Amino acid sequence: MELDLLEILCCPESKQELHIADAAELATLNASITRGEVRDVAGKIVGEAVTEMLVRKDGTRGYAVRGGIPILLVEDGLLLEVVR
Repeated sequence: MELDLLEILCCPESKQELHIADAAELATLNASITRGEVRDVAGKIVGEAVTEMLVRKDGTRGYAVRGGIPILLVEDGLLLEVVR
């Protein structure tokens, strides 16, 4: 994802700043996805691994980036509170 784009994006729910998830954050998230522990805001269990993600400043929501395009829909936000 282009860093210039990141500067103008924010969480669609809280309007907080976003950062690109690092490798450790993605590994932890994907392990939780494998265990069936991650849901999106709509309540659906996330079954597909995430290769790139934006995380809001408070760390409670994540937004997948697919094909270089951030999926910034509130209902598609990943609930990160359960990610360990």
